[in-house]
Amino acid sequence: MGASYSAHPRLSTGLDFLWMNLKDGILGRSYFHLHLVSDATGETLIAVSRAVAAQYQGVASIEHVYPLVRSRTQLDRAIAEIETAPGIVLYTLVDPELTDRLQDACKEMGSPCLSVLAPIFDLFKSYLGTSSTSRPGAQHMLNAEYFKRIDALNFTMMHDDGQQPDNLEDADVLLLGVSRTSKTPTSIYLANRGIKTANIPLVPGVDLPTNVQSVRNPLVVGLVASPERIVQIRQNRLLALNADPETPYVDRTAVAEEIAHSRRLCAQHGWPMIDVTRRSIEETAAAIIDLYKEHRLKFIAHS
Repeated sequence: MGASYSAHPRLSTGLDFLWMNLKDGILGRSYFHLHLVSDATGETLIAVSRAVAAQYQGVASIEHVYPLVRSRTQLDRAIAEIETAPGIVLYTLVDPELTDRLQDACKEMGSPCLSVLAPIFDLFKSYLGTSSTSRPGAQHMLNAEYFKRIDALNFTMMHDDGQQPDNLEDADVLLLGVSRTSKTPTSIYLANRGIKTANIPLVPGVDLPTNVQSVRNPLVVGLVASPERIVQIRQNRLLALNADPETPYVDRTAVAEEIAHSRRLCAQHGWPMIDVTRRSIEETAAAIIDLYKEHRLKFIAHS
């Protein structure tokens, strides 16, 4: 579905958008402006809007994010930018005066405007029988949960790629996998959820640290992928490094044996495996979190 200005009257006519319109003929995409106004970091709006936008093929949003909008002056600056590139406006503002000002401005310029949190607030109020207190950015307060995430990030960075294997018992999750199975990004994602994660690469001819097989506290998970996927990623990496492409590192037979070895190792020890071939980092992490919850329940039951 190609974009055209007659079919999409809300499209920008700026130089940046001329380039996007040129690409329309090649990629078959239409574009629209998406304004995200938040009194905190904007992470909630970004996550929600992208989850919805992903369901519309051939359409892509041009995101305009306005974080930490907590005064009339800050909001007016955001409104001025919305006026120059009208589109959908989503917001998470808890100050009713700012909310009214934004809604009135959007109504005047004809831009659809929606509070992402309003339906959830209404549901909570109906169920709990009490009103909320207006606290912008309350979910980002420096509380125990925040410091737990920071601690998990520090631990994860210090235990990336097999570093400091002596205290693996302190980890919540231990990831194993051959090179290019997304161990590091998955570890960091888990750390952002407050889960201390170590990861160890499975390298041909290199033994695992002796304490891996005896750890009791952490959940050990093996990450695997198809040989074709691993070879593709490794070839791209070698290309980026301008390295010699003639190496067992990207030989399909050798890679297939690496993966088969990792599967045998996990099966031998009863460690769960996750195939990341067609999974995003978020999907892989979600599966690990589910496994971790079960692991903790079993661990507590046998303690």
